[in-house]
Amino acid sequence: MAQTSIGVAVVGTGFGQKVHIPGLQAHHRTEVVAVWNRDRAKAQQVADDCGAGFASDRLTDILAQDSVQAVTLATPPFAHYDMACEIIRAGKHLLLEKPVTLSVGEAKHLQSLAAEHDVAVVPDFEFRYIPAWQHFAELLVHGAVGEKRLVKIDWLASSRANSQRAWNWYAQKKLGGGALGSISHTFDYVNWLFGPANNISATLSTSITQRPDPDTGEMKPVDSDDVCAIALTLASSTLCQITLSAVSYAGRGHWIEVYGDKGTLVIGNPSQTDYVNGFKVFASEQGGELQEVPTPERLNFPKVYSDGRIAPFVRVVNHWVSCIETGRAIAPSMAEGVYSQLLMDLTHRSHEGKTQLSVPNL
Repeated sequence: MAQTSIGVAVVGTGFGQKVHIPGLQAHHRTEVVAVWNRDRAKAQQVADDCGAGFASDRLTDILAQDSVQAVTLATPPFAHYDMACEIIRAGKHLLLEKPVTLSVGEAKHLQSLAAEHDVAVVPDFEFRYIPAWQHFAELLVHGAVGEKRLVKIDWLASSRANSQRAWNWYAQKKLGGGALGSISHTFDYVNWLFGPANNISATLSTSITQRPDPDTGEMKPVDSDDVCAIALTLASSTLCQITLSAVSYAGRGHWIEVYGDKGTLVIGNPSQTDYVNGFKVFASEQGGELQEVPTPERLNFPKVYSDGRIAPFVRVVNHWVSCIETGRAIAPSMAEGVYSQLLMDLTHRSHEGKTQLSVPNL
């Protein structure tokens, strides 16, 4: 018997148009049936381009369509909570971009709403679905480093390094802007790969304090972070050092180094433009030279795309469809979204209070 398609509305047409729509079109169980943008003409243009039958600048109208069973939400972070509440209350399944909300309280409320309305809510934590990362996770599980002594994470990018890049919501802390939120995947994959944290200490900085308003050219203040230094003590007692930057010209890219009593395991990607492809895994046994460990063919994407973000997103969609069909919150679910948001909240609190904080159990 042929499986029926799940009708999906795409809400937000930045990342939504670049990644969500082609990813949904590539998956055999999902069909893009509606598009939302705050600009009605833009919504219609994107809908026409992708063959969706409905477009609107009113979320209520989108959710009223019988063809819409599910929604992907790719608006800026400040809009997530209110829109997600409306989507869940309408009984629609939700794939939610990160950071999921602006506070852990909001994230926990979405989690309880999802349970109340019996819908699947899944955050887009796509690093879990990249082949090299899955290989890296398997090697850790199989004891490649033994007892962990230190985890070191660097994610040093140049996406905001140009001080003339326009001022927008990203420049404003209250709207969810900043490097911490944009690369909040880190808190999810630390939990996935190494387990929960007991303590956190953080310092954030704003290197570029003004940016030009795109409409007036006037310089406007920036209060969102662009460099983050975070220290975690994991529940295993392992120390985890995290350095994030969006303003590092010729930054080394995205690397995780794990040092243990049996050896060392490293995953890294030096690219400043493709944060999915280009990852390689390296291993060393007790002081030996690091050697590349090729990713097994069985983990590779069945198809790759010109935009490297699409292939892992297709796997996220596949996970979402599984959660919808089984009626189960399978990790990564909103529980993982809540945990990531908790660590983000504590990062800001630690910085503001200049103190180490304990991480509560959720």
